[in-house]
Amino acid sequence: MANLSPTGHGKSGAVPEPQTLGFLLLDNFTLISLASAIEPLRMANQLAGRELYRWYIITLDGAPVRASDGMQVTPDASAQSPLRLDWLVVCGGVAPQRSVTPALLAWLQSRARLLRRIGSVCTGSWALAQAGLLDGYETSIHWECLAAMQEAYPRAAWSTRLFSIDRDRFTASGGTAPLDMMLNLIGRDHGRELSAAISEMFIYERVRGEEDQQRVPLKHVLGTTQPKLLEIVALMEANIEEPIELDELASYVDVSRRQLERLFQRHLHCSPSRYYLKLRLTRARQLLKQTPLPIIEIASACGFVSTPHFSKCYREYFGTPPREDRGESMKIRRLEPIPSQPAEDDSLMQYSSASVALNHARGEPTYASVALG
Repeated sequence: MANLSPTGHGKSGAVPEPQTLGFLLLDNFTLISLASAIEPLRMANQLAGRELYRWYIITLDGAPVRASDGMQVTPDASAQSPLRLDWLVVCGGVAPQRSVTPALLAWLQSRARLLRRIGSVCTGSWALAQAGLLDGYETSIHWECLAAMQEAYPRAAWSTRLFSIDRDRFTASGGTAPLDMMLNLIGRDHGRELSAAISEMFIYERVRGEEDQQRVPLKHVLGTTQPKLLEIVALMEANIEEPIELDELASYVDVSRRQLERLFQRHLHCSPSRYYLKLRLTRARQLLKQTPLPIIEIASACGFVSTPHFSKCYREYFGTPPREDRGESMKIRRLEPIPSQPAEDDSLMQYSSASVALNHARGEPTYASVALG
């Protein structure tokens, strides 16, 4: 097997075969997650001027499948087609458990032994978890499904991160999170310059990393049983720059200061002041990573009276100073790429969607604009 350098070339300088991905669509999959996963691969090929990645749409029986928005998609192949895949991506959406059949689980388990990477977008991790393929792996899924997945499949390490890349497993929560995940994976395979160029082409201001979290709505955690607590938190979120005193917050919802303390301790396991501080620091971190605002302005916008006090609180909460966190947010790790397998001589491999898209892109001014060594 060739020993590939970070630019994707072997020691002899030969151009390796493209890595081949299969996107397995479950019924009612979310179209935005599928597109967010495929489009970075298309643009990687365009900017490199050659096929780095090749992909195929697959359904278990080869029949068309409908997305959650009602759009029907005709696959390139069935699960039984003789495709030699390097990666498999299971694409879920609404009610994924209805699509998980014994035949699907058996196919996933048999395929997993042959793949270099296996992952999912949106609720596709439901199928992987039921097949036992996420046991012991950190796994991301949409916050709406998190509690159910933790209960049903406790052997997986469920996370509220936007996406997780753990050894040969990769999972994205949904929406546009697959875009960030794919940009990170492309950066690992072919370097940061390429992933950054893809981001620029998509007018995507910041590539989010594995440390970025989903924002889980508090009402999802508490339900409707604590309306006063939800109202207090809403007031906190609306008053970040000029924090409201706790006594004043309590009076707004007609509870005593002591009752306020009890509500937070019982349901959020911290004091009101600690929770308020967490909201302000989380907002500060978003501004650090997503805007060029000076740290002094971020401190002020998040209700801190001085930059030193802000930096002290930030370091104590996140473990790193604000300046260091801002620098790290722009880095994408470059790791040894995973080499692809040789393509089989199959008609599907000769006329892939990737080849068609790359041929259409030859007239684009950005064609082959990023050198890979």
